[in-house]
Amino acid sequence: MASHRRPKQPSRARVTVLTTAAAAAVVMSSQAANAAPSEKPSKDEVKAKVDKLYERAEQATEKYNGAKEKQEKLQKEISTLQDNVAKGQQELNDLRDGLGSMASAQYRSGGIDPSVQLFLSADPDDYLDKASTLDQLSAQQVEGLKKIQEKQRELAQQRSEAAEKLKDLSSTRAELGKKKKEVQGKLASAQKLLNSLTAAEKAQLADEQSRATRASERDALSVNVPPGSGRAAAAFAAAQSKLGTPYVYGATGPSSFDCSGLTSWAYAQAGVGIPRTSEAQTGAGTKIYSVDQLKVGDLVFFFNDLHHVGLYAGNGQIIHAPRTGTVVRYESMNTIGGPFMFGVRV
Repeated sequence: MASHRRPKQPSRARVTVLTTAAAAAVVMSSQAANAAPSEKPSKDEVKAKVDKLYERAEQATEKYNGAKEKQEKLQKEISTLQDNVAKGQQELNDLRDGLGSMASAQYRSGGIDPSVQLFLSADPDDYLDKASTLDQLSAQQVEGLKKIQEKQRELAQQRSEAAEKLKDLSSTRAELGKKKKEVQGKLASAQKLLNSLTAAEKAQLADEQSRATRASERDALSVNVPPGSGRAAAAFAAAQSKLGTPYVYGATGPSSFDCSGLTSWAYAQAGVGIPRTSEAQTGAGTKIYSVDQLKVGDLVFFFNDLHHVGLYAGNGQIIHAPRTGTVVRYESMNTIGGPFMFGVRV
């Protein structure tokens, strides 16, 4: 006979859990349906983000420049040390050969001093430290041994210095690679943002930048501000000759520049050597904290960490290499994006 037992009913607790979950799912579905799609950032928002990325890229660029300059300096110092070691080793060999010839002559004339014979097969330091040995040598032999000892110590010191600089060079190269990667990452992020703009938006940005550059150029040329020294005038003229030249990070001219690359190149054309990086260039002369006291050709520094530099052009304008995607141009000091810190009269 078939069973007529009633099926087991779900517990009240289980029903409550299922009901709550279903209700939550309905609410979430409703919210998702009613949520507005994420809005594409506006042209101005993209520009603000890109400008910030470019600023950070320039900060990294100046650190890259410093590491590159240090690397080049270390390579020169190591090369000089290695040349000196090679020359010193030849001088040491010549000194030993001379003392050996002296010993050979003694042998032919009736015998060789035991101390000299011992020296020729070992280090002379042990013998020079013993007065009894010195008593057995001629004055000429003593002088030869002293020269050899001094040369050995000199070579040991130079080899030690070269080894330390090679270690420093290795860490500097690692830092250089890290900074280069950082710069490239910032620039790639900026380019990705720019690529998100429509063709019309890109054209609008380019037009705004072009109009701002023309306005700055008119302002800079509208007032005849006398330059400082002849060197400053020559440096400013050199920078003017590069208006329109593209910005490239790490570049020092003459076909492309970054900010400190332009200023160091310009002063080099005036016969004045200044450091490579913007931070180091702050020590190239007398600091000037008032814009009103600046003269054409003075170096001008921006941002709290001094990562941007240009040349004062008069009437609150500068000539500078702004950032990737731009060219050497005039620009108002008020639109640099960071505060004016001070000027430097080279």
